[in-house]
Amino acid sequence: MQSIFNKQSSLRLRLLLAIILSIVIIITDYSYQSFSTIHTYMDTAISPLYILANSPRALFDQISVMFASRQKLILEIKELHDQLILKRSDLLMLNHIKKENSYLRELLGSPLRQDDHKMLAQVISTSSDPYSDQVIVDKGSTNKVYEGQPVISEKGVIGQVIAVGKKTSRVLLLCDLSHALPVQILRNGIRAIASGHGCTAELQLEYIPDHADIQDGDILVTSGLGGKFPEGYPVAIVSSVKEDINNSNVVVRAHPIANLQYLRYLILLEREQNDRMDLKK
Repeated sequence: MQSIFNKQSSLRLRLLLAIILSIVIIITDYSYQSFSTIHTYMDTAISPLYILANSPRALFDQISVMFASRQKLILEIKELHDQLILKRSDLLMLNHIKKENSYLRELLGSPLRQDDHKMLAQVISTSSDPYSDQVIVDKGSTNKVYEGQPVISEKGVIGQVIAVGKKTSRVLLLCDLSHALPVQILRNGIRAIASGHGCTAELQLEYIPDHADIQDGDILVTSGLGGKFPEGYPVAIVSSVKEDINNSNVVVRAHPIANLQYLRYLILLEREQNDRMDLKK
């Protein structure tokens, strides 16, 4: 029993001495900064341990920054890509603007439209119907897409919207058998109708005036007639002009400027509200 008591007394004495020694060291260090050199040496010696202990966190922070930067870069690239497509579509009207003059405006009776708003859409599927040339895009009624809405790419006319869902829409391509588009020759303003004959074949011009001046290489643009498409967007290039001996008519075929078999991004032209009402009528 006495042994246990002596042991406890010894421990208390040691604790008291340790406390007193600690107080003395703290006061001495604060007053005379005697241990500053020792602190410096110790910090220098232990600093690699600090770095090693912090390395997982530093690595995690670095990876997080790299991942965030990569995600930001991907978003910026996509945004620039979308802007580039829209800007390219602005150039489609350039040749038409150069050609148009006051006489041509009076002749056509249709002013050049440059106030169309544009919305980018992505092709997410193609039609499963082998007898119809259509694609599905990722924009619908929630994006204010409407039936009859003109569709182009950065190269030229693609077709028009024929069905609208909530989040997707169906686009009838220019080359479809049921598609017909009023066009005019950019060089001289001669009008005709460009009819589709399937995407594996070329477009054919119909309702051509007698003795019309049409040549290989002529550029066809939208005429604006019918109210569906604004005027001046490139459609096709005349590829052949031949006489039909049986009917005494001229058969004119044209190759679409846009590649209708490889579509990824499309542009939906947003017409003015008055134009939409006329389109529905």
